[in-house]
Parts: sequence; structure tokens; C-alpha cells
Amino acid sequence: MHTPPVLAALDLGSNSFRMETGYFVGPHFQRTSYAKHILRQGDSLQPGGALGAQALQQGWECLQDFGARLRAQRVAHACAVATQTLREASNGAEFIARGSDLLGVPIQVISGAQEAHFMFRGVVGLLPPSAERRLVMDLGGRSTELALGQGTQAHQVASYPLGSALWSRRFFPEGVFTPSAFAQAYEAALQVLQPAARQFVCGSWDCAYASASMASAACEVLTASGQPADRITRQDVLWLQEQVLCCGDVQHLQLPGLRADRVPVVAGGLCVLLAVFDTLGLKAMRPAQGALRLGVLYSLKDAWY
Repeated sequence: MHTPPVLAALDLGSNSFRMETGYFVGPHFQRTSYAKHILRQGDSLQPGGALGAQALQQGWECLQDFGARLRAQRVAHACAVATQTLREASNGAEFIARGSDLLGVPIQVISGAQEAHFMFRGVVGLLPPSAERRLVMDLGGRSTELALGQGTQAHQVASYPLGSALWSRRFFPEGVFTPSAFAQAYEAALQVLQPAARQFVCGSWDCAYASASMASAACEVLTASGQPADRITRQDVLWLQEQVLCCGDVQHLQLPGLRADRVPVVAGGLCVLLAVFDTLGLKAMRPAQGALRLGVLYSLKDAWY
């Protein structure tokens, strides 16, 4: 039996670098490997906008490892994309040039709009085919993407410079959780999201989906607490905020189902998530898988299969 060529998508995000490999059988992707390095590169941006020496070195070491994995697995076609942190970094070009050599694949710094398109394609690729109008949100470390479309095509996309890591660092710098800090973070997120209310008018979609780590974190805590997690409601977000507030600070933040790597960014992420709900007039969002990497893999499939 002929095995289709192995494809690889690499997502160089603000919180982590990830690599996923596999092949398509018809419309279905079969994963063969997955690797993730939590680097929190976005937190290392210095006041002047440059990545620090340690962040550069850690990133390059990760890409060297990924390059070795690509060669060992005889990947036929690979695509590496970088998002918000490397869009911002003043020395991003230096990182990309050396990183591409170490990886053996040219790294593309994609725009927020491109990221939203990839994200939408990846999410709907794992949903049942439907004619419904779907709104998809991806709340990342330093940016949040929204996309609205039907079928596999997003017709309207936007990216906003706010995310779980950025907001946690900005409004909870000492790791202390207070009602006033939550209120300030929420109001600041509303300000950034103001254009979204005009770009994505309530009622222009049939169902809303939440992708990426913040949605996963919310669902995992809800499930571990014995609550339904087939959708995330505004009340769920408020309840989660209360649980975080009750912990007092990041050192004591222990919620059932909350993974250790998500502890440092959950407070800021919940503030942004609540602001998205209120800006768009959402009552609930369904958790979704897929997102950026799978969208990149679909683009490779279209080009090479």
C-alpha cells in the first residue's frame, strides 16, 4: 500500500514552538509525531523590542532539534510559520535567518490575517461538514485571532495584539490576583477589541468556536470540577475568574485540571476571554481542536497531494 508523503507544520508561537508531522488519507490527517518546547519567547521581549540573548539561543536550539527530527523522519514537505512575537521583535530577522539554516526550512513570519485564515481552516477541518456560518476565536500568548466563514473558507478575519501571556505579564506582574487587577485587565482588553464589534456583528454567525490553549484550559478545569465542558459560557468564565481570585497569587494557584504550564498565563487569558464574550455579545462558545498547525498542513496538502 502506497503511503502518502509525510508533511510537517511548525508553529513558532509566543509561548511555545511546536512541530507536527503526518500524512493525509483523503481529508483525514494521520499524525506521526508531535513535539513541543515551551519557550515563552514573548516574555523575553526587552523594552526596546528585541529578543534577549538567552531567548535567541533557546529558540535556535529548539529549531536545531526540530531540524534533526525532520531529517530523521524523512519529511517530504515542511512549512514553518512564526507569529506575533517574531512579528514584533526588532531583531526578528536575525533570529529567522539563523533559525531557518538550523531548521533546514525557510521560516515565514506570517501576518495576523494569515494566521487567522490558517486557524479557521485548521479548526473547521476537524468539524463535521456544514453550511453553518462559523465564528472561530484563537486566544494565543500575545495575539487573538477571529475568523468568520462558511465551509473551509474564512470570509472575514482579524488579529488583535492581546493574549494570555501578554496580559498576565502586564496586569499581574507580581503574580498577585486582585479584583482591581482583573477589572483593569478586562477594561484594557475591551479597548483593544473595540474594532471587533464593528467587524464581527452579533448575529452574523450560527455558532461560535474557541480554539487553542486558553479554551482547552477552561474546559479541563470545568471537567475536573464536575461541570459540563461541551461549551464555555460567560458564566463559566466568571466562575473561573472567581476560582483564580480565591487562590490569591500564582504561587498558590492550584485548580483541578489546570496544567502547570498554563498557571502563569491563565489570569490574563481569562480577562481577555471575558472581553471577547462581551465585545461580541456571545453567550457561549464551543471548544474546538485544530487551529494554526492543522491549517498549515491543509495548505501543504493542497499544494503537494
